[in-house]
Amino acid sequence: MALFPSEPFAEDDLVPISALQHMLYCPRQCALIHIERLWAENAYTAEGRVLHKRVDAGGGELRGGAIVGRGVPLRSLRLGLVGVADVVELRAGDQPYPIEYKRGRPKAHRADEAQLCAQALCLEEMLGAPVPKGALFYGLERRRRVVSFDDELRHLTEDLAVDTRRMLAVGRAPAAEYERRKCSACSLRDACQPLRPAKPGLVDRWLARAIRD
Repeated sequence: MALFPSEPFAEDDLVPISALQHMLYCPRQCALIHIERLWAENAYTAEGRVLHKRVDAGGGELRGGAIVGRGVPLRSLRLGLVGVADVVELRAGDQPYPIEYKRGRPKAHRADEAQLCAQALCLEEMLGAPVPKGALFYGLERRRRVVSFDDELRHLTEDLAVDTRRMLAVGRAPAAEYERRKCSACSLRDACQPLRPAKPGLVDRWLARAIRD
């Protein structure tokens, strides 16, 4: 079970919700993005960016009897999280319903589900209303997959928030662990160098060389 401080986190000490998704997918990827501030585009990230183009514009509308908010700002001072929900739907008499847009297909891991659950936990704290479920919309399927925020997923997400904060506080990228399926799809593969032997300061040297070039 995750342990959080008795006092709320300060506004300037909040961790991006997206970091939780990166952390569960690959701790090293999370560190490269959120500690080393590295980013690179590939076909997968470009597809995701195009998919998010409309929701990132923000705004809202009334559709089918539901209020649909896009690019909804989120935060949880209890968990120390901040971020943006792609879409939040609200129907009369119903609970808020977060929807996260993803490229591709559903994954074998639970990183996308944990990211969506973190959004739900933020909404619960902000609105004082239960958020029992939400949905993931995958670009290749073109349909929603309902995600129930049960105790198991909530505990996973809260533990993940603690682990992510702890790693970011250390301020050092963990050693690379090569997994062909994950590494082949990662836009940071060149920066990570997962097939090279781990050496102290490898990321620092790569970053210095990239800046120099």
